[in-house]
Amino acid sequence: MTANPIVPTIPFDDDGAHHGFLRLPYSRDDSAWGSVMVPITVIKNGDGPTALMTGANHGDEYEGPIALQELAATLKPEEITGRVIIVPFFNYPAFRAGTRTSPIDRGNLNRLFPGRPGGTVTEKIADYFTTVLVPHADIVLDFHSGGKTLDFLPFAAAHVLDDAMQQHACVAAMEAFNAPYSMTMREIDNVGMYDTTVEDQGKVFVTTELGGGGTATAKSVAIARKGARNVLIHAGILSGELETGLSIELDMTHDDCFVFASDDGMIEPCADLGDTLDAGDCLARIWPVDRSGKPPLEYRARRGGLLTARHFPGLVKAGDCLAVIADVKS
Repeated sequence: MTANPIVPTIPFDDDGAHHGFLRLPYSRDDSAWGSVMVPITVIKNGDGPTALMTGANHGDEYEGPIALQELAATLKPEEITGRVIIVPFFNYPAFRAGTRTSPIDRGNLNRLFPGRPGGTVTEKIADYFTTVLVPHADIVLDFHSGGKTLDFLPFAAAHVLDDAMQQHACVAAMEAFNAPYSMTMREIDNVGMYDTTVEDQGKVFVTTELGGGGTATAKSVAIARKGARNVLIHAGILSGELETGLSIELDMTHDDCFVFASDDGMIEPCADLGDTLDAGDCLARIWPVDRSGKPPLEYRARRGGLLTARHFPGLVKAGDCLAVIADVKS
C-alpha cells in the first residue's frame, strides 16, 4: 500500500505553540530534490477537543488566510484547552500563484478528495488531510469566498445531511460563527469536496463564503476573525464569551436557486447583492461582444428571494454561474 510522502516538521501531540510545515517532496526542474512546504501551526494545551482550521482551499480567496495567520501568530497555549491545528494556505501552490487551482497540476483541491497518496501534488495534500489531519479533529472550519469569479453576501454555512444529529451540531457551530448571514445549503456537486470527506467521517463542519472578487475587505476580514474565535469558544477550546450580532438565516437547498449563463458576452447587472427579488425579475442582461446593434439577452430569477451571489467579472461564458438566490427564513 502506498504511503503518503508528506512529513510534518512539528509535533502534533506536544503542548505548546509549534510553527512549521507539511513537507511534500516534489522533484522539479529548478530543484531536483525539492519540496512543497505547506505552513502549519499546532497549538496545544492538555487534553480536550481538536479544531482543524483551513484557508485557501482555493488559492484566490483571502479572508481565511488573513484571519488564520493572525490566529496562528497570537493564540497562546494557556488560552486554550485542547488543540488547534491551523493551515492558513491549504492549497499552498495555488495560494502562491493567486489562482483557484494549483499551477503544478491544475488540481482543484476541493474537487479531488479523498485524494491519493501516490497521485499528483494536489491529490497527495487531499489524502494527507483525509487520512491524518481530519481524523484528529472534532470540529473543522474551512474558509471560502468567491475568489476572482464570484461575489457573495458574507455567510457561514452548514449542509443538509442524512444524519440529523450531525446536521444539528453543524448548524449550531455555524450559528456560533455568527456571520451576517447563516446559510443552510445543499451543494450542487459535492463529489470530491473536502466538505463531504469531513462530514463522511462524522465531524462537525462549518464553511463560509465571505466575499469575492479575488480580494478581501476590512469588513470581510473582521467577520472571519470573529468567526474563527467564536468557533473555538463554541467547541470549548477557547475560553470567553461568543461575540454575537444579528445573523439573517438563509436557505439554499433548491435547484432553482441557481441561474447559469447559456451565452457568452458582457454582463449588465440588473440587481445587486442583498436585493430582494420576485420570480421573473431581471437578474442580468448579457450583451454580445462580437458585434454592435444587437439587443442583449435577459436572464431572470427562477424564484423569489435574496440575491446572495453573483458572477464577478464583467465578461461571462456559457456555463458560468450568473447568480444565486436564497430564501430568507421567517
